[in-house]
Amino acid sequence: MRLAMIGLGRMGGNMSERLMKGGHDVVVWDRTPATTQKYASMGATGASDLNDLVAKLKAPRIVWIMVPAGKPVDETVAQLLPGLSKGDVIIDGGNSNFHDTMRRAADLQGKGIHFVDSGTSGGIWGLANGYCLMIGASPDAFKLCEPIFKTLAPTDGYAHMGPPGSGHYVKMVHNGIEYGMLQAYAEGYEILHASKDFKLDLHKIAAVWNHGSVVRSWLNELAEEAFAKDVDLKELRGYVEDSGEGRWTVQEAIDLDVPAPVITLSLLTRLRSRQQDSFSAKCIAALRNEFGGHAVKKS
Repeated sequence: MRLAMIGLGRMGGNMSERLMKGGHDVVVWDRTPATTQKYASMGATGASDLNDLVAKLKAPRIVWIMVPAGKPVDETVAQLLPGLSKGDVIIDGGNSNFHDTMRRAADLQGKGIHFVDSGTSGGIWGLANGYCLMIGASPDAFKLCEPIFKTLAPTDGYAHMGPPGSGHYVKMVHNGIEYGMLQAYAEGYEILHASKDFKLDLHKIAAVWNHGSVVRSWLNELAEEAFAKDVDLKELRGYVEDSGEGRWTVQEAIDLDVPAPVITLSLLTRLRSRQQDSFSAKCIAALRNEFGGHAVKKS
């Protein structure tokens, strides 16, 4: 079937390629013309702008957007609207806040346009392995778009979560869980790396854990690959960003009175990673020196 893809970054570009390999006709646009041309040379139909992109589709039109959450999504939807008509579908495959998704869906429903949210997991490996898709949509919109989901996902790798907003809600919690898992692996490997009694090979440990261990996982397979390249991770700075979904998960847990200490602490640890020299740590050092005469380290 024919659909459009807006945003050809690491995710959108690979998704477009997987769709084309699956027999779909994809119209593509990216704000960088050279990127649009790259995928046009691979068999996609390139568009010069969003008006041109919509004009290259036939009703019911399906437009998948892969742009940053927040204002960019609203701006993209607003630019698409003049060319869309009743029965058309917009799919947001990015990491939008589910509250925004519910608002957008309600606004578009009044215009007869379906808004679908597809929480998308798989990263740069999705092109080869497929993407896990958590989909929020009306039953009619889900049925219309299901051939697309089936192509993008591995076997049993997509499911209808419920009405619009539910897909992004499930993906939000998915990413919160990911925060906790990453933090647990990181802390364990740091203890191993810091051992004073043994000189341990982290690559070897990651490799053996991936065979029969209860902590084996795809994340640990990636750890094995990372340690194979640089066992001490000397080339990396310990600065960790967050996509926003960890924050939203923690806020939702607070709103629902659900204790989520592991996810919350893993989020706070990411914030700490961005400080060159923690002022709070300086305060603790200063106070310990004041009340107990404990030694301090000068900067």
